[in-house]
Amino acid sequence: MGWLPDDRTLIVYGWGPGCNGATFTAQRLLLEGFDVREMIGGYEYWVRNGFAVERANHVTQEAPDPLVTHV
Repeated sequence: MGWLPDDRTLIVYGWGPGCNGATFTAQRLLLEGFDVREMIGGYEYWVRNGFAVERANHVTQEAPDPLVTHV
C-alpha cells in the first residue's frame, strides 16, 4: 500500500450507515499500521448535515436536513 500517505490520519467512509465497507477497510488499514478513522454515517449523512463537499475544485454546500440535524 505504498501509494497511501503514512504521515497523516486516513479517513474512510461508505455511502451511508448501512454500508460496512468502511469498517472492513479501516480494520485492514489499522493492521497495516496506518492511523485511520471511520466517518460514521458515511457520505450520505455528511451531506445531509449540511457540510461542504468539494468536487473537481468546486465546493458545494446544501442546507442541513432537519430530519438528521438540529438547525
